[in-house]
Amino acid sequence: MRHDLQILADADTVAMAGAAFVAARARAAVAASGSFHLAVSGGHTPWAMLAELASHSVPWKSTVIYQVDERVAPPDDPDRNLTQLSRTLGSTRAFVLPMPVTGSRLVTAAATYAALLPGHFDLLHLGLGADGHTASLVPGDPVLSVTDRLVALTRPYQGRQRMTLTYPALRRARQILWLVTGQDKKEPLSRLLAGDTTIPAGRVEAAASLVMADRAAT
Repeated sequence: MRHDLQILADADTVAMAGAAFVAARARAAVAASGSFHLAVSGGHTPWAMLAELASHSVPWKSTVIYQVDERVAPPDDPDRNLTQLSRTLGSTRAFVLPMPVTGSRLVTAAATYAALLPGHFDLLHLGLGADGHTASLVPGDPVLSVTDRLVALTRPYQGRQRMTLTYPALRRARQILWLVTGQDKKEPLSRLLAGDTTIPAGRVEAAASLVMADRAAT
């Protein structure tokens, strides 16, 4: 997949530029179809982007936010991406559709969430791990081979099992926005841009892709 690349000064600048991009896409989507379907991943830079986004002109009442992935953890656990989403977007009127990770029947819950996904995402945000993972698609996990489900469960990773969108779900994105910051992302970013499919991020496919990276990562 071809990626457009924007190199920005630092992580703060990436977050600000990302917020402006998301806001513009939201306004365009609502003008065209009446709704904006956004999927977001976790991470420090994305939370900064969403905090900045809350100050932009965004048609929140027509916006639905989905989770790209989530840790299996109790409600309000600080490890949960939803905890950060709620804190960041609490002042907006966006409708957040959380991944159901607190029950005992997680496989059924994943299927339930998959049924709620839209036919397409207007915009889907992804991060990039130092090991080349994205979403919770991590090296060596059987979830990388899932092709018959939109949402699946991973093995424990960094102490937590995860629920994640799979590659077929990511392909529903009309636009992917990658936010990549930090010196530890130099190698995986280079491999992503080169189309290296030996890292999980390199296997993502979508209609269009924009990478916003800081100088440290490039």
